[in-house]
Amino acid sequence: MNRQSIFFTISVSFIISIFLVIISFLILITHDYRMKEGQLLDKYIPVTKMINRQDEIGFDEEFIKSLEEINYKLFIQMSQINAVTSNSKTKILFERTHPKHGDVFKILSLDDINYIYMKKKGEIILIQDNNTTNSSSHIYIILVFAILFITIILVYLITFRKLMPLKILKDKVKTLGDENFDFECCNTNAKDEVSLLAIEFKKSALKLKSVKEARNIFIRNIMHELKTPITKGKFLTQLEQNAENNEKLKSVFNRLESLINEFASIEELISSNKNIEKRFYYLDDIVDNAKDILMVEDEHVILEYENKKLEINFKLFSIAVKNLIDNAIKYSPNKEVFIKTEGENIIFENIGNELKFPLENYFEPFFSNEDKQKDSFGLGLYIIHNILKANSYILEYEYTDGINRFICKKGESSTI
Repeated sequence: MNRQSIFFTISVSFIISIFLVIISFLILITHDYRMKEGQLLDKYIPVTKMINRQDEIGFDEEFIKSLEEINYKLFIQMSQINAVTSNSKTKILFERTHPKHGDVFKILSLDDINYIYMKKKGEIILIQDNNTTNSSSHIYIILVFAILFITIILVYLITFRKLMPLKILKDKVKTLGDENFDFECCNTNAKDEVSLLAIEFKKSALKLKSVKEARNIFIRNIMHELKTPITKGKFLTQLEQNAENNEKLKSVFNRLESLINEFASIEELISSNKNIEKRFYYLDDIVDNAKDILMVEDEHVILEYENKKLEINFKLFSIAVKNLIDNAIKYSPNKEVFIKTEGENIIFENIGNELKFPLENYFEPFFSNEDKQKDSFGLGLYIIHNILKANSYILEYEYTDGINRFICKKGESSTI
């Protein structure tokens, strides 16, 4: 594992934490054991001293009775003593042997009852404590440290799980250089920093995908749209030079210039998520500008609309109207388009065949129409769809009695 990795640092930190917890646990257990020893000695040393004094003169009934009054019972017979000392369940709580005399002093425990075991000069005495109160503080210490240990492990696992998407994220980011923009990583519904970072990277990937898509559309649209003025310009250069032909050639160059500006606007719209600037313009001005860009004769565009005032981006909306007019004329046998208004909606009608696919299919870039003899107008509808959406409009389609109706339906407030 890379020592500079955040995962390595976290793992080492948790290992150190667990080690410190174990050391603390051992220290506390040892301290608790010693405290318990001290408490037992404080309780039983006075009793042993009293037994030692009485042992010199012998244990009479009065002494045994006095022990019972303070809840102690004296065992002298070996059968009774062995019943305790030889029992496998007997625990030694404390043991001390005199280094010179060999005297033995023990504190034993059996069935939660403490016993004082004394061996002096070969004589064995056992005293039973009938008032045993063994504290169980070490059980609480073990319980607390077990909970703490499990908590540290769980925190480590949760932290590691939370940070694990960083590895996936790192690998995904590497693929961006290979133009792999299908960026799916982590739980995008979560609100932690790693998930938010993944969401931001996903947005960046989609942004890059949009930019790439915009470049492709930009190039393909240039190739398609520039054919007509270039062909017309070539033809005019072969004609006799006179004022009329020069004027026509000039209009061709103006058309080329407007197309370049149009393409730049389309590219900016598709590749940018920024809100476009909108102002109020009359529909007449928008349609006139669209016809000028398209270089279409007035007789091909029949106007039957109310001259409304629209809140739109003039340049972009003119491009959308231009494309709608161009499509209607191109795919109509009589080369005519009717522009109407119904309420706040703008409608483009033409006589022609019904679309072979649902309208939403044509919103996909480079959607290929089955009619190979004509230029696919899926790209045009893709551009129209994006421009209308940016201007708070949606595009709907109807086909009735041989008439295509493309309806620019207002979404939010766009007219006055």
